[in-house]
Amino acid sequence: MFNTPTITKNLLIINLLAYVATLVYPSLSDIGGLHFFMASDFSVLQLFTYMFLHGGLTHILFNMLALWMFGRVVESVWGAKKFLFYYISCGVGAGLMQELAQFIQFYPIISGDSPMVMVDGMMMSREQVPEFLNLFTTVGASGAIYAILLAFGMLFPNERIFIFPLPVPIKAKWFVMFYAAIELMSAIGSSGDGVAHMAHLGGMLFGFLMIRYWSRHPGVGYNRSNGTQFFDSLKNSFDNYRRKYGKDSPDGKPRDGYEDRARTETDWEYNARKKAEQDEIDRILDKIRKSGYDSLTKEEKKKLFDNSNN
Repeated sequence: MFNTPTITKNLLIINLLAYVATLVYPSLSDIGGLHFFMASDFSVLQLFTYMFLHGGLTHILFNMLALWMFGRVVESVWGAKKFLFYYISCGVGAGLMQELAQFIQFYPIISGDSPMVMVDGMMMSREQVPEFLNLFTTVGASGAIYAILLAFGMLFPNERIFIFPLPVPIKAKWFVMFYAAIELMSAIGSSGDGVAHMAHLGGMLFGFLMIRYWSRHPGVGYNRSNGTQFFDSLKNSFDNYRRKYGKDSPDGKPRDGYEDRARTETDWEYNARKKAEQDEIDRILDKIRKSGYDSLTKEEKKKLFDNSNN
Protein backbone atom coordinates (compact mmCIF):
# COMPACT_ATOMS: atom_id res chain seq x y z
CA MET A 1 0.00 0.00 0.00
CA PHE A 2 2.85 2.40 0.82
CA ASN A 3 4.30 1.91 -2.68
CA THR A 4 0.97 2.61 -4.41
CA PRO A 5 1.13 5.62 -6.78
CA THR A 6 -0.61 8.84 -5.77
CA ILE A 7 -3.78 8.72 -7.89
CA THR A 8 -4.46 5.04 -7.30
CA LYS A 9 -3.99 5.49 -3.57
CA ASN A 10 -6.27 8.55 -3.45
CA LEU A 11 -8.95 6.79 -5.50
CA LEU A 12 -8.88 3.91 -3.04
CA ILE A 13 -9.23 6.29 -0.10
CA ILE A 14 -12.04 8.33 -1.70
CA ASN A 15 -14.05 5.22 -2.60
CA LEU A 16 -13.67 3.78 0.88
CA LEU A 17 -14.64 7.07 2.53
CA ALA A 18 -17.65 7.38 0.23
CA TYR A 19 -18.73 3.85 1.14
CA VAL A 20 -18.51 4.63 4.87
CA ALA A 21 -20.49 7.83 4.25
CA THR A 22 -23.30 5.87 2.58
CA LEU A 23 -23.46 3.58 5.60
CA VAL A 24 -24.06 6.63 7.79
CA TYR A 25 -26.27 8.47 5.27
CA PRO A 26 -27.93 5.88 2.96
CA SER A 27 -29.65 8.64 0.98
CA LEU A 28 -26.28 9.57 -0.57
CA SER A 29 -26.51 6.54 -2.87
CA ASP A 30 -29.78 7.84 -4.27
CA ILE A 31 -28.52 11.42 -4.58
CA GLY A 32 -25.15 10.58 -6.13
CA GLY A 33 -26.13 7.42 -7.97
CA LEU A 34 -26.74 7.60 -11.71
CA HIS A 35 -30.44 7.89 -12.57
CA PHE A 36 -32.00 7.42 -15.99
CA PHE A 37 -31.59 10.69 -17.91
CA MET A 38 -35.36 11.09 -18.40
CA ALA A 39 -36.09 10.61 -14.69
CA SER A 40 -36.80 13.66 -12.57
CA ASP A 41 -33.97 12.82 -10.15
CA PHE A 42 -31.30 12.77 -12.87
CA SER A 43 -28.38 15.19 -12.74
CA VAL A 44 -25.39 15.47 -15.06
CA LEU A 45 -23.11 15.45 -12.03
CA GLN A 46 -24.25 11.91 -11.32
CA LEU A 47 -22.15 10.76 -14.29
CA PHE A 48 -19.15 11.59 -12.10
CA THR A 49 -20.39 10.84 -8.59
CA TYR A 50 -21.89 7.41 -9.26
CA MET A 51 -18.47 5.80 -9.81
CA PHE A 52 -17.42 6.58 -6.22
CA LEU A 53 -20.44 4.88 -4.65
CA HIS A 54 -21.03 1.16 -4.16
CA GLY A 55 -23.94 -1.08 -3.35
CA GLY A 56 -22.33 -3.33 -0.77
CA LEU A 57 -19.16 -4.52 0.92
CA THR A 58 -18.43 -7.24 -1.65
CA HIS A 59 -19.00 -4.78 -4.48
CA ILE A 60 -16.44 -2.27 -3.23
CA LEU A 61 -13.90 -4.87 -2.08
CA PHE A 62 -13.65 -6.53 -5.48
CA ASN A 63 -13.47 -3.21 -7.29
CA MET A 64 -10.83 -1.77 -4.99
CA LEU A 65 -8.76 -4.96 -5.09
CA ALA A 66 -8.69 -4.78 -8.90
CA LEU A 67 -7.89 -1.05 -8.76
CA TRP A 68 -4.99 -1.69 -6.38
CA MET A 69 -3.62 -4.66 -8.35
CA PHE A 70 -3.81 -3.22 -11.87
CA GLY A 71 -4.24 0.52 -11.40
CA ARG A 72 -0.86 1.06 -9.79
CA VAL A 73 0.86 -0.63 -12.74
CA VAL A 74 -1.05 1.38 -15.35
CA GLU A 75 -0.44 4.63 -13.44
CA SER A 76 3.28 3.88 -13.28
CA VAL A 77 3.27 3.68 -17.09
CA TRP A 78 1.12 6.70 -17.90
CA GLY A 79 1.76 9.02 -15.00
CA ALA A 80 -0.75 10.56 -12.59
CA LYS A 81 -2.52 13.06 -14.88
CA LYS A 82 -3.03 10.71 -17.79
CA PHE A 83 -4.17 7.88 -15.54
CA LEU A 84 -6.69 10.08 -13.73
CA PHE A 85 -8.06 11.40 -17.03
CA TYR A 86 -8.41 7.84 -18.32
CA TYR A 87 -10.12 6.62 -15.14
CA ILE A 88 -12.67 9.45 -14.97
CA SER A 89 -13.34 9.50 -18.73
CA CYS A 90 -13.95 5.76 -18.88
CA GLY A 91 -16.19 5.99 -15.83
CA VAL A 92 -18.26 8.68 -17.53
CA GLY A 93 -18.27 6.66 -20.76
CA ALA A 94 -19.51 3.63 -18.85
CA GLY A 95 -22.32 5.75 -17.41
CA LEU A 96 -23.33 6.97 -20.86
CA MET A 97 -23.49 3.39 -22.15
CA GLN A 98 -25.67 2.47 -19.20
CA GLU A 99 -27.99 5.39 -20.02
CA LEU A 100 -28.24 4.14 -23.61
CA ALA A 101 -29.04 0.62 -22.42
CA GLN A 102 -31.74 1.95 -20.10
CA PHE A 103 -33.23 4.06 -22.89
CA ILE A 104 -33.60 0.93 -25.02
CA GLN A 105 -35.05 -0.94 -22.05
CA PHE A 106 -37.54 1.78 -21.11
CA TYR A 107 -38.50 2.89 -24.63
CA PRO A 108 -41.78 0.91 -24.64
CA ILE A 109 -42.71 2.70 -21.42
CA ILE A 110 -41.80 6.24 -22.48
CA SER A 111 -42.92 5.98 -26.12
CA GLY A 112 -46.51 6.83 -25.24
CA ASP A 113 -48.06 4.35 -27.65
CA SER A 114 -50.54 3.27 -24.99
CA PRO A 115 -51.96 4.98 -21.91
CA MET A 116 -51.27 1.78 -19.98
CA VAL A 117 -47.98 -0.11 -19.84
CA MET A 118 -46.99 -3.51 -18.49
CA VAL A 119 -44.10 -3.60 -16.00
CA ASP A 120 -43.17 -6.84 -14.23
CA GLY A 121 -46.67 -8.17 -14.70
CA MET A 122 -48.36 -5.08 -13.21
CA MET A 123 -50.39 -2.46 -15.04
CA MET A 124 -49.04 1.07 -14.62
CA SER A 125 -50.63 4.33 -15.71
CA ARG A 126 -48.76 7.01 -17.63
CA GLU A 127 -48.84 9.24 -14.55
CA GLN A 128 -46.77 6.69 -12.65
CA VAL A 129 -43.98 6.52 -15.27
CA PRO A 130 -41.81 9.38 -13.84
CA GLU A 131 -41.93 7.81 -10.38
CA PHE A 132 -41.11 4.41 -11.86
CA LEU A 133 -38.06 5.74 -13.76
CA ASN A 134 -36.62 7.22 -10.57
CA LEU A 135 -36.37 3.75 -9.05
CA PHE A 136 -33.39 2.78 -11.23
CA THR A 137 -30.01 3.89 -9.91
CA THR A 138 -26.54 2.79 -11.02
CA VAL A 139 -23.57 2.91 -8.65
CA GLY A 140 -20.05 1.55 -8.69
CA ALA A 141 -16.59 2.02 -10.17
CA SER A 142 -16.85 -1.18 -12.21
CA GLY A 143 -16.92 0.61 -15.58
CA ALA A 144 -13.66 2.43 -14.82
CA ILE A 145 -12.17 -0.74 -13.29
CA TYR A 146 -12.91 -2.77 -16.41
CA ALA A 147 -11.21 -0.04 -18.44
CA ILE A 148 -8.11 -0.41 -16.24
CA LEU A 149 -8.14 -4.19 -16.80
CA LEU A 150 -8.25 -3.50 -20.53
CA ALA A 151 -5.37 -1.02 -20.26
CA PHE A 152 -3.25 -3.55 -18.37
CA GLY A 153 -4.00 -6.21 -20.98
CA MET A 154 -3.07 -3.90 -23.85
CA LEU A 155 0.08 -2.59 -22.18
CA PHE A 156 1.32 -5.98 -21.01
CA PRO A 157 -0.49 -8.54 -23.20
CA ASN A 158 1.96 -11.36 -22.47
CA GLU A 159 2.33 -10.74 -18.73
CA ARG A 160 1.14 -13.87 -16.90
CA ILE A 161 -1.26 -13.48 -13.99
CA PHE A 162 -2.93 -15.93 -11.64
CA ILE A 163 -6.73 -15.97 -11.63
CA PHE A 164 -8.60 -18.05 -9.08
CA PRO A 165 -9.57 -20.88 -9.47
CA LEU A 166 -7.31 -21.57 -12.48
CA PRO A 167 -4.28 -23.63 -11.40
CA VAL A 168 -1.90 -22.03 -13.91
CA PRO A 169 -1.20 -18.41 -14.88
CA ILE A 170 -2.70 -17.00 -18.06
CA LYS A 171 -1.59 -14.15 -20.27
CA ALA A 172 -3.20 -10.79 -19.56
CA LYS A 173 -4.63 -10.48 -23.07
CA TRP A 174 -6.60 -13.72 -22.68
CA PHE A 175 -7.76 -12.64 -19.25
CA VAL A 176 -9.17 -9.39 -20.64
CA MET A 177 -10.81 -11.12 -23.61
CA PHE A 178 -12.36 -13.68 -21.27
CA TYR A 179 -13.91 -11.01 -19.06
CA ALA A 180 -15.13 -9.01 -22.06
CA ALA A 181 -16.79 -12.11 -23.51
CA ILE A 182 -18.52 -12.87 -20.20
CA GLU A 183 -19.87 -9.32 -19.94
CA LEU A 184 -21.07 -9.36 -23.55
CA MET A 185 -22.91 -12.66 -23.10
CA SER A 186 -24.34 -11.45 -19.78
CA ALA A 187 -25.55 -8.21 -21.36
CA ILE A 188 -27.27 -10.14 -24.15
CA GLY A 189 -28.61 -13.09 -22.22
CA SER A 190 -29.46 -11.77 -18.76
CA SER A 191 -31.95 -9.22 -17.55
CA GLY A 192 -32.92 -7.99 -14.14
CA ASP A 193 -29.81 -9.39 -12.43
CA GLY A 194 -28.96 -6.00 -10.95
CA VAL A 195 -25.57 -5.81 -12.70
CA ALA A 196 -24.80 -2.99 -15.14
CA HIS A 197 -23.16 -5.15 -17.81
CA MET A 198 -23.41 -2.42 -20.43
CA ALA A 199 -21.55 -0.05 -18.12
CA HIS A 200 -18.72 -2.58 -17.86
CA LEU A 201 -18.58 -2.96 -21.63
CA GLY A 202 -18.87 0.81 -22.02
CA GLY A 203 -15.84 1.40 -19.83
CA MET A 204 -13.83 -1.08 -21.88
CA LEU A 205 -15.04 0.42 -25.17
CA PHE A 206 -14.10 3.96 -24.20
CA GLY A 207 -10.79 2.71 -22.83
CA PHE A 208 -10.01 0.84 -26.04
CA LEU A 209 -10.75 3.87 -28.22
CA MET A 210 -8.67 6.11 -25.97
CA ILE A 211 -5.67 3.78 -25.91
CA ARG A 212 -5.82 3.32 -29.68
CA TYR A 213 -5.82 7.08 -30.13
CA TRP A 214 -2.92 7.55 -27.73
CA SER A 215 -0.92 4.80 -29.42
CA ARG A 216 -1.20 6.69 -32.72
CA HIS A 217 -0.56 10.07 -31.11
CA PRO A 218 2.06 9.36 -28.40
CA GLY A 219 2.64 12.21 -26.01
CA VAL A 220 4.23 13.11 -22.74
CA GLY A 221 3.57 10.76 -19.85
CA TYR A 222 3.64 7.45 -21.71
CA ASN A 223 6.56 5.28 -20.74
CA ARG A 224 6.07 1.52 -20.88
CA SER A 225 9.45 0.95 -19.27
CA ASN A 226 8.06 2.37 -16.02
CA GLY A 227 5.66 -0.55 -15.92
CA THR A 228 8.51 -2.97 -16.55
CA GLN A 229 10.42 -1.35 -13.72
CA PHE A 230 7.39 -1.91 -11.50
CA PHE A 231 7.57 -5.65 -12.13
CA ASP A 232 11.34 -5.56 -11.58
CA SER A 233 10.83 -3.82 -8.23
CA LEU A 234 8.15 -6.31 -7.25
CA LYS A 235 10.42 -9.22 -8.15
CA ASN A 236 13.34 -7.70 -6.24
CA SER A 237 11.12 -7.24 -3.20
CA PHE A 238 10.22 -10.93 -3.22
CA ASP A 239 13.86 -11.86 -3.74
CA ASN A 240 14.95 -9.72 -0.79
CA TYR A 241 12.22 -11.25 1.37
CA ARG A 242 13.33 -14.78 0.47
CA ARG A 243 16.96 -13.96 1.14
CA LYS A 244 16.10 -12.47 4.52
CA TYR A 245 13.48 -14.92 5.79
CA GLY A 246 13.42 -17.91 3.46
CA LYS A 247 16.76 -19.63 3.97
CA ASP A 248 15.27 -22.54 5.87
CA SER A 249 11.93 -24.27 5.66
CA PRO A 250 9.66 -24.45 8.75
CA ASP A 251 11.14 -27.82 9.75
CA GLY A 252 14.61 -26.28 9.89
CA LYS A 253 15.96 -28.04 6.82
CA PRO A 254 17.38 -26.17 3.85
CA ARG A 255 14.97 -25.77 0.94
CA ASP A 256 15.50 -27.77 -2.22
CA GLY A 257 18.13 -26.17 -4.39
CA TYR A 258 19.51 -24.02 -1.61
CA GLU A 259 23.20 -24.42 -1.02
CA ASP A 260 24.84 -23.08 2.07
CA ARG A 261 27.98 -21.90 0.33
CA ALA A 262 29.06 -19.92 3.35
CA ARG A 263 30.85 -23.02 4.65
CA THR A 264 32.93 -23.54 1.47
CA GLU A 265 33.53 -19.97 0.26
CA THR A 266 35.38 -17.04 1.69
CA ASP A 267 33.53 -13.76 2.03
CA TRP A 268 35.44 -12.35 -0.94
CA GLU A 269 34.55 -15.32 -3.15
CA TYR A 270 30.92 -15.18 -2.09
CA ASN A 271 30.62 -11.44 -2.79
CA ALA A 272 32.38 -11.77 -6.14
CA ARG A 273 30.08 -14.59 -7.23
CA LYS A 274 26.93 -12.75 -6.14
CA LYS A 275 28.06 -9.60 -7.95
CA ALA A 276 28.69 -11.54 -11.17
CA GLU A 277 25.26 -13.17 -10.91
CA GLN A 278 23.56 -9.84 -10.25
CA ASP A 279 25.37 -8.20 -13.18
CA GLU A 280 24.08 -10.94 -15.47
CA ILE A 281 20.51 -10.54 -14.18
CA ASP A 282 20.74 -6.76 -14.63
CA ARG A 283 21.86 -7.29 -18.22
CA ILE A 284 18.90 -9.61 -18.87
CA LEU A 285 16.42 -7.18 -17.29
CA ASP A 286 17.87 -4.35 -19.35
CA LYS A 287 17.35 -6.46 -22.46
CA ILE A 288 13.72 -7.02 -21.46
CA ARG A 289 13.19 -3.28 -21.08
CA LYS A 290 14.60 -2.59 -24.53
CA SER A 291 13.31 -5.53 -26.57
CA GLY A 292 10.73 -7.36 -24.46
CA TYR A 293 10.71 -10.74 -22.74
CA ASP A 294 10.36 -12.70 -25.99
CA SER A 295 13.77 -11.43 -27.15
CA LEU A 296 15.55 -13.51 -24.49
CA THR A 297 17.32 -16.74 -25.39
CA LYS A 298 16.43 -19.99 -23.67
CA GLU A 299 19.55 -19.73 -21.54
CA GLU A 300 18.69 -16.18 -20.45
CA LYS A 301 15.12 -17.16 -19.59
CA LYS A 302 16.44 -20.08 -17.55
CA LYS A 303 18.87 -17.84 -15.68
CA LEU A 304 16.08 -15.39 -14.89
CA PHE A 305 13.82 -18.21 -13.72
CA ASP A 306 16.55 -19.83 -11.62
CA ASN A 307 17.40 -16.49 -10.02
CA SER A 308 13.77 -15.90 -9.05
CA ASN A 309 13.78 -19.22 -7.19
CA ASN A 310 16.97 -18.61 -5.26
